[in-house]
Formats: sequence, C-alpha cells, structure tokens
Amino acid sequence: MKQGAQGSAETGTPWAAGPGASAAPGAPAGQARVPQQSGAVRGEHTHSEPPAPRARTVIQRASVRGQILDALRAALVAGDLRPGEVYSAPVLGERFGVSATPVREAMQQLALEGAVEVVPNRGFRVVERGVRELAELAEIRTLIEVPVMLRLARTVPAERWAALRPLAEATVRAASSGCRATYAESDRGFHRAVLSLSGNEQLVRIAEDLHRRAQWPLVGGAPGGRGRAELVADAHEHTALLDALIARDLDVVRALVGEHFAGAAAAG
Repeated sequence: MKQGAQGSAETGTPWAAGPGASAAPGAPAGQARVPQQSGAVRGEHTHSEPPAPRARTVIQRASVRGQILDALRAALVAGDLRPGEVYSAPVLGERFGVSATPVREAMQQLALEGAVEVVPNRGFRVVERGVRELAELAEIRTLIEVPVMLRLARTVPAERWAALRPLAEATVRAASSGCRATYAESDRGFHRAVLSLSGNEQLVRIAEDLHRRAQWPLVGGAPGGRGRAELVADAHEHTALLDALIARDLDVVRALVGEHFAGAAAAG
C-alpha cells in the first residue's frame, strides 16, 4: 500500500475584508473590497460561491488513513496486536509501507475507541481486557438489541427480513474461512443491517461501537481467539434468528439473541 504524495495547502474562496479594508474603486463608501480569485471574470459575485473543494491529495491521505485504520482493527481482532504490548507508529508504518503519520492518526482513533492507550514517547499500548469487561459488554448489548429486535419482529414484514438472508449466509462463509477478522466484519454487517430497520441511526452507531469492542481479544487469550467451529456455530445463529423474525416467534428471538451474546462473551 503506497501513500499518496503530499499536496499544497488547502485553499478556499477568500473571505470579505474586514471593516478597515479599503473600498473598491467606484464602490459606495464603506463597502469592503472582496478580492477576486485568479482568473475570475470581472463582475462575478465570487462572494456567493461555495468554498473550493479540498485538494485531491488530501482525499488520498484520508483514504490511506482509513485503510490503515481498517488494517489495524483487523490486526487487533486477529490477535496480531497483542494486549499489553506497545507499538510505535514508525515501526507499524514500515510494516504497512507508509509513513508514520497515517498510522499515528489511525492509532489516535483507536485510542478514542478505547482499543489502545497512548504511551508518551513510545507509542500505543493495546488495552488489556478481562472476562468481566466482555460479560458487561454482552449484557449491555442484550439490553439494547433484544427490545429493538422484539419490536421489529412485530412490525417488519417477512419480505424485508428475507432480504437480509444473503448477509446471514455471508457470515457463515466468513466463519468457514477461519479468519476471525473477516468474520468480525461480516458479523457487524449483519447486526447493523438488522438494527438499521429501526430507523434510529444513533442506536445503530452505539450498538456497532459496543459490538466492535466485544470483538477485541482478551488478555491471555489464544492469539486466534475462537476456532473455526465456534465461529461457524455463531454464524448459523444469524440464519436461525432470521427464521424466528420471519415467523414472529418472539420467545425464540429473545432466546437466540441472549444466547448469541452470551456465547460470544464466554468464548472471548
């Protein structure tokens, strides 16, 4: 992965001059002069134009940062970034073939999410989590998602649930690969699609943040986390959940979601 070259500073439409600015020739007294952009045709109302777009190189840099963030999240879930270990941005940058800057920015985002903590003059330490924290996350997710799914089971028509079948089946394929990071992304995608039917964007955002945190490895746990068989069993619960939602079997929905979260918490 190569990082885009650095571009020039961002530019935009000039602001109108302040009260002390001189008036334009022939303009009424007190009217401030608005500098025209290079190449502007005389008489254009440049003050009403929207700000100029960011330079393409800035977009490329943001894209690199996003890719590094995704790669670091995957490495975290897979256990490649081990709890308690300190990682520096320059070393990780060499690993990904980029400079330290996008890595440092991505790590700062992970720090905001609670995945790592800043170690001054050294880098970032992966947060050590125990079984209790994972159980607490499972409890919170149950309190949030179960009532929402029960409400949706009463109101959402069967055809809309059936439309989510490909996502449920995708989680089974991802689990069959044995890659925990691949399955984690697919798992979040399915739960996000289910909760999105509520129409509550804040709910979806909070639930996904909790879900992501629940996927981080435990301190002292196996580097790969759950094995393939456990991932596949977890994934098949998605298809079973869809069947229960289509049938509007609220008792089964409640039981499946509770077991789904509890099983993930126990496995770590």
